[in-house]
Amino acid sequence: MNEYYQQLVKPSWAPPAWVFGPAWTILYTIIFITYGIILYLVLTKKIPAYVIVPFVLNLIFNFAFTPIQFGLRNNFLASVDVFLVLITIVATIILIFPYNKLIAFLQLPYLIWVSFATVLQITITYLNWK
Repeated sequence: MNEYYQQLVKPSWAPPAWVFGPAWTILYTIIFITYGIILYLVLTKKIPAYVIVPFVLNLIFNFAFTPIQFGLRNNFLASVDVFLVLITIVATIILIFPYNKLIAFLQLPYLIWVSFATVLQITITYLNWK
């Protein structure tokens, strides 16, 4: 996986590969806790069930990225996927905000990182287009 990423043409502002592991470790901790709370709130009927839909879609798109980018080695599909991750984060924030503002605010580091990752992935896709 790392060899593939290293051979890609990247913009000068791309972080080194080792940054992604710690960043995602922190983000997955936030995601695990906040999404767990959302699941609990839906199961206990404290919030409507439809609120969980973008959370579930976000996890699906998020977990699909690595196999698409590094398994299929398809930068274009990875760009589409990371954009879907970004859209579902925005949707989660909008839908949960009326019910739990703290969880909405806790999504902001995730939103910021994925916004950066989206621009990075689209740039890498452009730079490596054949």
